[in-house]
Amino acid sequence: MTFENYLQQFEDILNHPENHPTYQDEEYYQYTKMNWARMGRWIKRFEPNLDFDHFVKSIAEKQQWIIITEPWCGDAAHSVPMLAKMASQNSNITLDIQLRDSAPFLIDSYLTNGGKSIPILVIRDENGQDLAVWGPRPAACQELFLKLKEQGVDFSEIKEEIQKWYNADKGVAIQKEIQSLLEK
Repeated sequence: MTFENYLQQFEDILNHPENHPTYQDEEYYQYTKMNWARMGRWIKRFEPNLDFDHFVKSIAEKQQWIIITEPWCGDAAHSVPMLAKMASQNSNITLDIQLRDSAPFLIDSYLTNGGKSIPILVIRDENGQDLAVWGPRPAACQELFLKLKEQGVDFSEIKEEIQKWYNADKGVAIQKEIQSLLEK
């Protein structure tokens, strides 16, 4: 689906959770509500930096960027709007958003340490060959997550620290990591 279709589905979940079994769970619904606000902030405020903007606009070959995600995912609330904005900078890049928990279950081919962690970005060439895979979060954020988890920090506190990390980073790490992957 397009980013616009994803936003429409997101809104439909918020307006009609009764039509979406996962979101009838109050916890998932609340995560989704919070993520809608976070995404809205990034949609309004995120702009690729000049180096990345120049880099992404210089991509001459056709690429497909596939983001595997779900509206309830906190990391996705930050990354997905950034990735969508990055992809929109070049007409050679098409964006396809696929839900982790729906067919065709592309996530099964892109597990992280055996788990279905999201978001995952798969960048393919025009022949459908994988050029790069990124996710589920920037490396420094992942290190913070693993460190806090190892220390036995309560999950609600971990989520708060991850939120602070994304706000302070402002998308810089994602841009550097995507550029580095594609320059290889």
